[in-house]
Amino acid sequence: MFNDFGVVKAMQRMTSSGGTILAALALAGPATAQTPAAHVRSLADHPTVRSALEAVVEMDDRTVADLIRLTEIAAPPFMEGERAEVYAEWLREAGADSVYIDDEGNAVATRRGRGGPNGVVDGRRKVVAISGHLDTVFPPDLDVTVTQRGDTLFAPGVGDDTRGLVAVLAVLRALEEAGVETQSDVLIIGTVGEEGLGDLRGMKYLFRDGADPIDAWIDLDGTGIGRIINKGLGSYRYRVTYRGAGGHSWGAFGLASPAHALGRAIRHFQDAADELTRSGPRTSYNVGRMGGGTSVNSIPFEAWMEVDMRSVSPASLDRIDAAFKAAMERALEEENALRRDGSAIELDLDKIGDRPSGEIPDDHSLVERAAAAIRLMDREPELGRSSTDSNIPISLGIPAVTIGSGGTGGGAHSPGEWWINTDGHLAIQAALLTLVAEAGLSETVP
Repeated sequence: MFNDFGVVKAMQRMTSSGGTILAALALAGPATAQTPAAHVRSLADHPTVRSALEAVVEMDDRTVADLIRLTEIAAPPFMEGERAEVYAEWLREAGADSVYIDDEGNAVATRRGRGGPNGVVDGRRKVVAISGHLDTVFPPDLDVTVTQRGDTLFAPGVGDDTRGLVAVLAVLRALEEAGVETQSDVLIIGTVGEEGLGDLRGMKYLFRDGADPIDAWIDLDGTGIGRIINKGLGSYRYRVTYRGAGGHSWGAFGLASPAHALGRAIRHFQDAADELTRSGPRTSYNVGRMGGGTSVNSIPFEAWMEVDMRSVSPASLDRIDAAFKAAMERALEEENALRRDGSAIELDLDKIGDRPSGEIPDDHSLVERAAAAIRLMDREPELGRSSTDSNIPISLGIPAVTIGSGGTGGGAHSPGEWWINTDGHLAIQAALLTLVAEAGLSETVP
């Protein structure tokens, strides 16, 4: 019976949350065999899966050591290659059936399923993916050496999302060590381009037209345990550039100024966007960066800014997008109308980000399986919305969730980022249970 399990207690790793799975089972009460909660509970009581859950605890020190090693391999935006190669080698060593780096730079491993009634979709083998993202937000010259003070690890990227990567790796190792076989094929993936201007390029490649199908997606991003992202926050991002001839601030006075146009553009955009965001679905806007010009006594030949717009509603995002474009054109026309000499300035609108939105229903079986696995760890799940790799499959109607990778962290996207191994194994165990529940446990002997 499952009450012999007690992962933390059995491994004599009693912590402040020791015996959490036992406690959850004691309080959960009866559940019908048809519910996702019952399914997850029965899997956790299966001897082979139980061995995998125990293996997660046994390898905890190794997982933390891997976190330190991988964090110290810099992975700036569009420069994830070295980390991807190392991660792919670790996946290979862990026992994946095949491993490769795809044309976009994702590290992809396949663990083939054994087939079965729950592992077939449209006459083919079902495919379930589990992932973390390889990239960080930091520039290549930033020191990413991990330092430890007490029980806390400090380094840029130690939590977001290097912890997610090693948690996914630990799931694979535990499955292999315990000999857990699934009905569905399982992909283990380190993706590129999740952060910033990466614009989910790794995910867009994996889900491009004509790509091999992926039927369910489980993403590990963010520390802790409990939060389940089943709603994607959509966003549009632009780089706006006004260009002109430029010249001396005195000698060429009268030329249209890209800088003045940029100022008008921001004001017109804010006036329109403020009204649009006062009511209706939550929507935001922001001018994040600006630049241009050569000196205080020069009319700039260009001025630019980067703009971010987000909304829980695709329709609202399109409305603020239209208002943004109208404001940019209005500023161009007004500045050109003021010129006394020279040629008109021009406007370039470069869309540098397009993250689609969407939702997976709260009562979808994948969401409920993830919630049930979290409850077995004596944590209460919380459904939410964010912008993660899961945005892409969610927008396509493919079941996807983003869940935490464990431990306690803070300072994400800052040089002072930190992480503490506070019951970090619990999130890995929850991810393993969610994966096996979605992929289907195979009783076939290899």
